[in-house]
Amino acid sequence: MGLFSFDVGGLVKDLREAITGEKIKDPTKLAELSEKLQELETTLVKGQLDINKEEAKSTSLFVAGWRPFLGWTAGVAIAYNFIIVPFLNYICNFYKIPIPPTIDSSMLFNLVLGMLGLAGMRTYEKTKGVNNLH
Repeated sequence: MGLFSFDVGGLVKDLREAITGEKIKDPTKLAELSEKLQELETTLVKGQLDINKEEAKSTSLFVAGWRPFLGWTAGVAIAYNFIIVPFLNYICNFYKIPIPPTIDSSMLFNLVLGMLGLAGMRTYEKTKGVNNLH
């Protein structure tokens, strides 16, 4: 489903058990509830997909521009950390002035690798001829 998805059906079942203090023992009732919970989860996923499609169609920078913003921000941060800071360190050491701070790259690389992973999957889909998101 998604990177941050969770089991809605399991959550609802756990809530019911926490409220009533008992588990469902009837297998047919359990299967019926599991089917309804699966339908609910499917509906939620379809709703999120519809939201994603509309968001992708938007020309507004604040709606459709957040992914490129994260990509450019991560790219600038990597360039700063690994290209600009070493040169600045050399210059600062030469002139005996304070060295500029670096950025913690562990969280930065999680973001970049996640974005590149998604891009890699889409590239794989394109090579296999899957060009639509339906």
